[in-house]
Amino acid sequence: MGTVGTGAEETAGERRQLINVAYRLLGSVTEAEDAVQAAYARWYGLPRSRREEILSPGAWLTTVTSRICLDLLGSARARRERYVGAWLPEPLPDRTEWDQAGGAGPTGSADPADQIVLDESVGMAFLVVLETMTPAERVAFVLHEVFRYPYAEIAGILGRTPAACKQLAASARRRASVARPPVTATGQAHVVRRVKEAWESKDITALVGLLNPAAVMTADGGGMVGTVLRPVEGGARIAQYMVAIADKAPGLELLERSVNGVPGLVAQHAGTVVTVASFDVLDGHVTRIWAVRNPEKLRPWGGRAVR
Repeated sequence: MGTVGTGAEETAGERRQLINVAYRLLGSVTEAEDAVQAAYARWYGLPRSRREEILSPGAWLTTVTSRICLDLLGSARARRERYVGAWLPEPLPDRTEWDQAGGAGPTGSADPADQIVLDESVGMAFLVVLETMTPAERVAFVLHEVFRYPYAEIAGILGRTPAACKQLAASARRRASVARPPVTATGQAHVVRRVKEAWESKDITALVGLLNPAAVMTADGGGMVGTVLRPVEGGARIAQYMVAIADKAPGLELLERSVNGVPGLVAQHAGTVVTVASFDVLDGHVTRIWAVRNPEKLRPWGGRAVR
């Protein structure tokens, strides 16, 4: 039985949903775009008669994209074991600041950020927790908890029973419970601004006062730029490290920017974005800092930060 919706225009309309699913599953804009592109290649590789038999092209594309992501997640563990230092998800700028120098992405928009909904499910804290899950847990959890797919459909993607998928999602939910919802944007912005001011003035005492004593800072340079390879633990040590960075990079400019939909900081040197920092804030103090310095993960931010 055929269906309306097998044409290029109708299936192209599914890209936004597919990119949103794939980014949350992979934590990488580049890999998400590649996964979606591969899914469309498979769709158009089907004989037209087969495409006309598929009642829901969107569901078919979601299933294929999710399976591609599942395979990528399985191989990602081995790749990340070889990764130099800590691996962090790619940070997302606000859509008004997404670099357009590379032209239109595979979503058909000159601005891929228009395709990704910035909500709590793309917060850095949430994405980092997703990294602790098994590939099957992550797929079951993201599809059910974030996108409300029924377990019967997830079962077809994972090749397991609906009951098994429900158990996977429950296990993942317990892991995700440690990721608190972010504080209000206003509250977070206030703390981030104070961190910026203390960092710029190299005021260690002020920084220590803004950092939780048990705070942890994780940096991702991917072996391409200099940075700490292990997390820096303790508010005092983090403050000292931040001031040392400022001393070593005269002319470093800090800008308050939205990072994955939450107030964060962008550092640029000589007009080039060199670091994007995300923060987790609790009771007015920073508990976690995630600093992405790997140039390959900063491509959406472009060579220059937007003022």
